[in-house]
Amino acid sequence: MLRAGVEVGGTFTDLVAVEGGKVIVGKVPSVPRSPDEGAYNALLAGGVAIDRIDDLVHGSTVATNAVLERRGAKVAFIATAGFRDVLFLQRHDRRSIYDLGYAKPAALAERRDCFEVAERVLADGAVETALDELSVARLLDGPLATGGYDAVAICLLNAYANPAHESRVAALIRARMPHLQVTCSSDVAREFREYERASTAVLAAYVQPVIARYLDRFEGKLKEAGFQGKFSIMQSSGGRTPAEGMKRNAVTALFSGPAAGATGAARLAARAGFRNLITVDMGGTSTDVTLVVDGEPQLASETEIDGLPVRTPVLDIVSVGAGGGSIVWVDDGGMLRVGPRSSGADPGPACYGRGGQQPTVTDAHVIRGTIRPKAFLGGRMNIDVDKARAVFAPLAERFGMSLEEVADSAIRIAEANIVRAIQIVSTERGHDPRDYALLPFGGAGPLHAGRIAEDLGVRTILVPPCAGVISAYGLLAADYVHHETATRRIELKPGVEPGIREAVAEMRARAAKRFSDIGLEGSPVFDVTAEMRFVGQAFEVPVALPIDAMDTLTVEEIGRLFEVAHERLYRHGASGRKRIEIVAFRLGAGLPLEALPMISAPDSVGDIAETAAVTERRKSFDCPVRARAGIEPGALVEGPLLLEDSTSTIYIPEGWGGEVDAWYNLVLRRAS
Repeated sequence: MLRAGVEVGGTFTDLVAVEGGKVIVGKVPSVPRSPDEGAYNALLAGGVAIDRIDDLVHGSTVATNAVLERRGAKVAFIATAGFRDVLFLQRHDRRSIYDLGYAKPAALAERRDCFEVAERVLADGAVETALDELSVARLLDGPLATGGYDAVAICLLNAYANPAHESRVAALIRARMPHLQVTCSSDVAREFREYERASTAVLAAYVQPVIARYLDRFEGKLKEAGFQGKFSIMQSSGGRTPAEGMKRNAVTALFSGPAAGATGAARLAARAGFRNLITVDMGGTSTDVTLVVDGEPQLASETEIDGLPVRTPVLDIVSVGAGGGSIVWVDDGGMLRVGPRSSGADPGPACYGRGGQQPTVTDAHVIRGTIRPKAFLGGRMNIDVDKARAVFAPLAERFGMSLEEVADSAIRIAEANIVRAIQIVSTERGHDPRDYALLPFGGAGPLHAGRIAEDLGVRTILVPPCAGVISAYGLLAADYVHHETATRRIELKPGVEPGIREAVAEMRARAAKRFSDIGLEGSPVFDVTAEMRFVGQAFEVPVALPIDAMDTLTVEEIGRLFEVAHERLYRHGASGRKRIEIVAFRLGAGLPLEALPMISAPDSVGDIAETAAVTERRKSFDCPVRARAGIEPGALVEGPLLLEDSTSTIYIPEGWGGEVDAWYNLVLRRAS
C-alpha cells in the first residue's frame, strides 16, 4: 500500500509517504490563504503519485483559523424559551481579574441571531412542556428565511438527557431549508453544563460549512489527479475519521495538527520500548506539549479556543507561543519577551528573505550558530544571515549586548516558556516529569530539548528519525476513533452496578452505529472513563474503568479507582467516609490499523565533519557538526554536537551523550 500523510502547519506543510520499506518525507511552505494548495504542493514536491495513493490522511488548521480569524459561517442559534442569552452570560469568572477593561470572550453568534422555541425537558429527561411546533414554524417563515444563514445550532435545555425535541426541530428545519447545515448539541456534546454545551454546538455549526467546503475543494483536486483511495481526517482526540464523517462533525478537527504529532510520537517511542513520555512539538508558530502515560497520550474532556469552551474529547495539549517564527520583543517594562505573536508562513522570519521585519526565534538560532544557513531544510531553502542580524541589532543596542548574546537570551526565554507549559501537563496533573523521557520533534524541537530537559530534571531524551515531520507520520499511525459521552449522575452505593453497565452498553451501541453510518467495518476496541467526584465538588476527576471487567465490576472497586486518581491529582481525599458519585461516562471506540507504517532511517546524504561557531550561555566555542544520516545504529555521540538532517537540527549540549538505537532513534542521556 502507498500511504501518505499531509499535515498543514502555520509555517510549513509536512509530508510522510510510506510504501513498503520506502519512506518519502518533505516540507514545503504553507499557503495560509489556501491550505489545500499547500497540501497538494507537498504531494507534488515529494514526487508522490497521487493516482496510486491507497490511504491519504490529512490534518490542518482550517477549523482553528476559522474561529481565531472569525471567518466561519453565519450561525443562527436556537435555545429553549428563556435561554436565548446563554452564549453571552457565560460563566461568572474573570480571566484577568485586575484588568479594568476586561470583556468576556465574544460569542460566535450575534444576539440578533439567537432565537427561542417553546419547550421544556427536565434534567431526568422527562418532558414538562411539549415542543410547540408553531414556534418553530414562525422561525422558519421569518428570521431563518430572511437572515442569510449558513448554519443553525440547536441547544435546548437538558437535551443531553432527552434529545427528542432537538431532533424534531432539526428535522423541521432540514425539511424546509435543506441548504442549511444543522447541528444539535445532543450530537456533538451530549452532557450537562448548559453554557459549555451551547458553546460547543455553536462552534461546531460555525466551522461545519468551512470544513465541508475545504474538503470538497481538496477532494476535487485529488480526483482530478486520479485519486481513488481512502481519504480521512485527523481529529483532536488523536484518531482519524473518514472525510465524510468529518463533514458531519467538524468541531472534532479543531486541534488535529497537534494531536497528530502526539499520536505519532507515542507510536514511534512505544516501538522502541519508551511508554512514558513528555512530547515537545516545536513548529513555526507555537510549541505543543503533552504527556504520554503507558503509551497513550492523555485525553481531556474539554478545551478552549479563543476563550470559548469546547466540550469534546481532545488530547491534553498545552500550547505556548514559542515556535520558530515567534517574535522577540520588548514589553512596556523593558523586559525581553518571546511570543505569542508569530511571523507565520508569510512573511516568516527575517532570515527567510520574504519581507519579515521583526526578530524571531529562528533568526536567533541563525545568529548564535545553532542553525547553519547552508544546511537549513537540507539546503533546499536559502537563509539570509544579514537580514537576521539586522532585525536583532536594535535589541542588542538596547540591552548593551552582542548580537549573539541577545539572540541566545531570546532562545533561553523561549525555552523557559516551554518548561512552564510542560509543568502544566505534568506537575499540575500529578505527574513528576523526572519519571518521563522527553521526546522533541517538529522543525525546532530537537534544538531546544537538552536545555529544557535540564531545567525539568529529565535525564533521557529520545529524538525520533525525521523529527521535523512526525506530525505527518502521526496521521498515518492513527487509528479510526470515535467517542461517545453520556451524563448519568449515579452515587456509588450497592445495587447501582446494573445502571452503570446499561450506560456503557448504550454508548457502545451508539459508537458501533456511528462506525456503520460512516462506512467503517470491523470490530471496535473500546475503553471507558467515568467522570467522578465527591458529592458536593464542582468538577470531576477522570477514572479509567476496566472495560473487559464491566460485568463483574463492583462499586467498591470503582470507589478505590477513584480514590487513587483523586489522591494522585490533589494529594488528599482518599477517604471512604465521603460520598462519591459518577457524573458522566466517556467511551472511546477505535478500529486499530492492520499494520502500523514504519519510519526508520533518515534520508542518506552521507556524513560531514565540520564545525560551527556557537554562542550559548555566555560561552562561545567551535561546535562539531555531523549529518544524522551518517550515524549508524549502535554508534555513540557526545555533546557539544550539532546533528543535521533534511527536516530538523539536533543540538546536543555538553554533558549529554548517547547512541542511535535499532529504530534509528537518537537516545540521549545526561551524565551524572
